[in-house]
Amino acid sequence: MPKMKRSKALQKRVKVTAGGKVKARKAGHGHLLSSKSGKHLRRLRGSLIIKGRYAYTFKRKLNEL
Repeated sequence: MPKMKRSKALQKRVKVTAGGKVKARKAGHGHLLSSKSGKHLRRLRGSLIIKGRYAYTFKRKLNEL
């Protein structure tokens, strides 16, 4: 049986940490930033830990389970 291929699209957007958590960038911080307030942009800083069913699905697509 052939090996499972990991999702290349997801691999570019998500990282699995050493502890097994799924880490991603927050949405909305790519372009058109001048129309967003400073408060909004501060909220979008940093990364996001994905939880629950999404985390399980993402790990399965990345062959991390």
